[in-house]
Amino acid sequence: MKYQFPALVILILLGTAACAQTYKNEFGFRSDNDSYLAQGSDRYYTNGLFIYFRHALNQEKLNDKLEKKTYEISAGQKMYNPMSGYAPDPARQDRPFAGYLYAGGALSWFRKNESILKISAEVGTTGPNSLAEDGQELLHDVVGFYALDGWQYQIKNAIALNLSAQYTKLLHRDSNNATDFSVEGYANAGTTFSGAGAGILFRAGGLNQLFNSAYTNAVIGHNPKTKGLVKREVFFYAKPQLNFVAYDATIQGSMFSNNDPVTFGVKPIVFAQQIGFNYSSQRFTFDFGMIFKTKEVKSTAKAHQYGSISMFYRFN
Repeated sequence: MKYQFPALVILILLGTAACAQTYKNEFGFRSDNDSYLAQGSDRYYTNGLFIYFRHALNQEKLNDKLEKKTYEISAGQKMYNPMSGYAPDPARQDRPFAGYLYAGGALSWFRKNESILKISAEVGTTGPNSLAEDGQELLHDVVGFYALDGWQYQIKNAIALNLSAQYTKLLHRDSNNATDFSVEGYANAGTTFSGAGAGILFRAGGLNQLFNSAYTNAVIGHNPKTKGLVKREVFFYAKPQLNFVAYDATIQGSMFSNNDPVTFGVKPIVFAQQIGFNYSSQRFTFDFGMIFKTKEVKSTAKAHQYGSISMFYRFN
C-alpha cells in the first residue's frame, strides 16, 4: 500500500503532461548581442536586453473573424558603440555612443485568415539617462572584457516617444503544413526611430498557424477557438527585409537640438536578413536568430550583424 500514493501521483503527472494545455500568460526575455556570433566584434548595435509580459483575452468574447487578441507590456535597453567600446578619440568614431531605455505596451489582433495587426507605443529616454554606459561597464566587468572609453561623447539626454504598427499576413502554406510564406510590414514614427519596412517570412518544420505560433508570440490563449496544427513547434525561418530609415536618434542625435558631440547621417535604405531556429512547447519557447544588416551610417562604418536569444515561459 505504501507505493500506491507515489504511483498515483506519477500517473497523474504523466496524464497531465500528455494533455494539451493552453496558458493565457507569458513572461520572458530577449537578449541581443554581437558576441553571440563568436566573431570577436563589439560595435554598432552591440547589446540589447528586453523583458515581456503578455496576456491573452477571453477568445469566447471575440467576434467570429477574430481568433485571438493579446496585450503586451515590455521594457528594454539598447546600447550602441562605434567600431569598439574603446574609442577615446571622437574624430575616429564611426558611429555615436548611444543608449535607449524604454517601457512600452502593445495590442495584437489575430484574425482567422492568419493576418495580424500589432500596435505598440514606447516611452523612454536616450542619452546618459538610458544607463547604457553603466550597463555596458557592468557587463564588461562581469565577463572580464576590456575597459571602455568614449561614452563621454555619447548623444545627449532626450525624451523618447515612439509609435509602431506591424502587419503580418499568410501568403501560402503547403498541404503538409511543413512550409509557409508570409508578408510582414511595419511603420515607426517617433522622436527616436522613424521609418518603414517590408519583408517575406519563410518557415519550414513543424508549424502552427500564425495565430497559434511562437514566432508571432501567439502560443498563449484563453478559451481557444481553433486547435493548433502541432503540439510542439520546431522550425527554421528566414526573413529578408528592406527598410527605409527616416530618422534614427542613436545616429543623428536629438531632433530637438544640435548639441550632440558626435553625430552622422543615416543610410536611408538598409537591407536586413534574419535567419533562425525556434522550438516551442505549450509551456516554453526558445528561439535563436542571426541578423545581418547592410551599412546604416554615413561614415566609415561597415555592415554589421548580431545574434538574438529569446526564452519565454507560459502560465495561468
